[in-house]
Formats: sequence, C-alpha cells, structure tokens
Amino acid sequence: MQILPPALEELVEALGKLPGVGPRTAERYAYYLVKHNPGTSKQLAGALDNLHANLSYCKKTFALVAAGKELSDLYTDPRRNKKIVAVVAEPFDIVALEKTGQFNGTYHVLGGLVSPIDGIGPEQLHIAQLVKRIDEDDVEEIILATNASVEGESTALYIQQQIGDTRNVKITRLARGLPIGVDLEYADQITLGRALEGRQVL
Repeated sequence: MQILPPALEELVEALGKLPGVGPRTAERYAYYLVKHNPGTSKQLAGALDNLHANLSYCKKTFALVAAGKELSDLYTDPRRNKKIVAVVAEPFDIVALEKTGQFNGTYHVLGGLVSPIDGIGPEQLHIAQLVKRIDEDDVEEIILATNASVEGESTALYIQQQIGDTRNVKITRLARGLPIGVDLEYADQITLGRALEGRQVL
C-alpha cells in the first residue's frame, strides 16, 4: 500500500541523502515545499539544476569560483597579501574567516582532511600544490586553519612534515582555547589542553 505519492517519496529520499538530514527532517522539508508556493520549489530546483554547470575551482587556491574563471578574486586582489596563506579544509571555511574582517592574506583549500577511516589519504588532498605555492609565491607564513579534531590535527602535522625545515617559511596554527561563556567543568580535554598551551601573559 502506497502511503505517500511517489513524487513526494522521491523528494524525501533525495533530501535524506544530505548530511545531517535524517528521515524526519527530510519529511519536514518535503512537506514545507508541498505546502508553500510552487515558486519556492521551482527556485530551489533551478538553483540545483544550475549548480554544477556554473561552478569551478580556482587553479591556484582551489576555492570555489564561477564557471569559466581561472583564479579566485581573493587571490588576484592586489590588496591581498600572497605571502600569507591560510590553509583550510573546505571552501566554506573561507567564508568563516572572511567574516572576521581580520585576514588580508590568501587561502589554500585542501579539499578535506586526512581520514584513513573514510579512505582519504594525503595524496587525495591539495597538499603537493600547497608546497609548490610556497616557492611560486615566495610565501612567508602558512596558517594551518584546520579543525581541532583528530583528522584536523593529523592533517596539520602531515603538512608541517611536508614543508619541512628546508623552506624559510613560518608555520602557525589557529589559537585554540575556551570559548567565552563556557565553564571549565563543561570544556572537553582537548579544548582545555589547548587553552593551557596557548595561555597568555597579562
């Protein structure tokens, strides 16, 4: 017996494939689209239909750019300092750093993190291209801006090893510490450990 029309079941199934979207959430999203103006569904369908055809990757930084564009504006802008490179895991990490308004260097997107469990090795990431960039752009500082997870830490360590001591480049890591408003008793061990390591003189 068919509980839902096939078109709706197909939509729920498609939405359920998105990360972080379980069966109930997929059903809520689908029902929202059914209830509301068909224009919302058409707009969403159009955006999805055009997505891959209108996107590309910067040949230098691997950030997302419009199709047909070779280099990211964040790389070609003369106001950006090419000698400072923030290394991030994914393109949307750039958005988070840009929102601070405090970084005027350029970026390098790895395309993920080293994760043997998920079958992702260093050779699948843009690490070799990063090492090449150091020489091409005469980079002075690499900021390792990967997550404070096991994968993020191991990726950062691997990059450090690949750069080595032969190049005259400073390697830094985003500071880790206690978020404002968090009690010590609720902080995890990694966060507390990083906070101790990064303690500052007052």
